[in-house]
Order: sequence, then C-alpha cells, then structure tokens
Amino acid sequence: MKVAIYARVSTKDKGQDTENQIRELRHFADSSGWTISNKYIDRASGKSGDRDQLQAMLTDASKRKFKGVLVWALDRFTREGIEQTFAYVRQLTDHGVDFISYTEAHFRTTGPAGTLMLAVAAWIAEQERKRISDRTKAGMETARLKGKVLGRPAVKINKARVLELHEAGNGVAKIAMALCAEGQKVSRETVRRVLRRRTER
Repeated sequence: MKVAIYARVSTKDKGQDTENQIRELRHFADSSGWTISNKYIDRASGKSGDRDQLQAMLTDASKRKFKGVLVWALDRFTREGIEQTFAYVRQLTDHGVDFISYTEAHFRTTGPAGTLMLAVAAWIAEQERKRISDRTKAGMETARLKGKVLGRPAVKINKARVLELHEAGNGVAKIAMALCAEGQKVSRETVRRVLRRRTER
C-alpha cells in the first residue's frame, strides 16, 4: 500500500524537528510492507488548518495519490479540536484514504475497528457541539437574568444633526462621513433609517 507521511512541529517547539517523527514512521511503514510515496512537513502551529503542507496533502488525497496517511499522533496532525480533527479524517476516508496514527492504534481507520472509531468520533464531536451550545445558552440566560442587554449595542446618533445635514443638501454618504468626522461612528444604513423614519411620520 502506498502511504504518505504527514509530520509537523510547532514554531514554538524550539530545538525540535520532524526527523525523529519521520525516522520512526519510515520504520513503521517498512515493517508494515507499505511504500512511502509522499512526505508533507509543516513547521507551524496545529491550531489552524491554514498550513501549506496539510492542504497539499488533502488535495493529493482527493486525487488518490496514496491509500493512507501516516502521522505520529493526532496532536501532530492538528490541534483544531475534536470536530475539525475528525472532519479531516472523514475527508480522507471519503476519498478511500486511511488515517493511521503511529502512537495511537485506536486512532486508525485500517482494520475492523476503523468504522467503529469513526462512528465514536462522530458521536463525540456531536456531544461537544451540544455542550458548547448549552454553555452559550446558559451564559445568555444568566446575563439576561442579571439585566444585561444582549446583542449589539444600539448605535447612538444625533438625529437632529442628520436632518440638519440632509436639509443642507447632503446625501447619505456625506452625512455618514460628516458624523464620523464629528466622532459618531454610524453607517450609511443608520443614516438612511433615520431619514426613512422621518418621512414615515
């Protein structure tokens, strides 16, 4: 089976490099009878998916250039959280590419446990989404009970000044610019709303 190696070290991991990872992964691939066709190495934080080699690997996986991706561990693959981690894994498996964590045999899609692992991972991700949603709702309810106003704060605008500038022949854009210059941060839409309400009376 052709496999690709993905290795990563953070820019903050001073004195570390990917050679230790790659050496062990090569040995593991050889002992498993696999051929290493590609190597992808990032030296960047794992907290973002905006990594050149990660994206290159995912693109090549979609082109089926290999049948498996071999990594040292999940945290070397990504630190973006449970949901995003398994979104990547699902993306690979959808293209017929296995995910293989060298140090975590339970995080491999090869073998009979692969489907079960993905099912459990999907359940964990769903529970995490629910917990985040519940915490957000609870926080909002607590804030409401304390009398805090939720949502964006209302924009304060000198309506008389808007009307004065409008009567002087200024358009919406010029009125908004003039108010901003006077220290009132308002949008054109806010100005339009003031003028519209005046005409509706």
